[in-house]
Amino acid sequence: MNSAAHSPRLRRGATTLLAALALAITPAAAASAFPGADSLDPVVPGPLPSVPSLDVERYAGTWLQVAAVPQLFSLDCARDTRATYGIIGEGQVSVNNECTTWTGDTNTIEGVATVTDANTNASLQVAFPSVPFQLPEGLPNYVVTFIDDDYSLAIVGDPARSSGFVLSRTPDLSDQQWRNVRDIVASRGWNPCFFLTTPAAGGKNVIQPLCTV
Repeated sequence: MNSAAHSPRLRRGATTLLAALALAITPAAAASAFPGADSLDPVVPGPLPSVPSLDVERYAGTWLQVAAVPQLFSLDCARDTRATYGIIGEGQVSVNNECTTWTGDTNTIEGVATVTDANTNASLQVAFPSVPFQLPEGLPNYVVTFIDDDYSLAIVGDPARSSGFVLSRTPDLSDQQWRNVRDIVASRGWNPCFFLTTPAAGGKNVIQPLCTV
């Protein structure tokens, strides 16, 4: 992956992204999006719950990221972020992540996801050989916490909710779908203002907090 320090355009893009995130997490933004939220007592949620059962074969294929909690490793991704999953064998899935950078280049990284909960198939550990400091074997960092009945929309994150991704088979969500996504994200213990929309061809072309969509 390219570093944000290597390109003035990339630095400007990363700065814009971080500024949007700063707006997203202000109490005022949260209060305006969810009236009365500032009066709620703080609650520390447990680990992110998974769906009761995931059909891994149906889950395979290409997903478009339509919103996500910004991560350091993705700051150089400007738009058209996607993940393609393929079945390798029992309990193992190939991972190919791709995005268009702020300079118009394409970034890709490949890895392997291993199911860590055979009862649900919905908790996995994703590992990228080119990335140092991987999790110890057997610990999940990818939990499918929501999947639509037709496997057209998914919400995933790590158990501690430091990451979160809204994935769709198509880039164009309706207003009602965005509202549903926002409600589901909140019900799973995230602040929806922490999620930023991901620009994509045929979908949203702006970066904005999910709580304002």
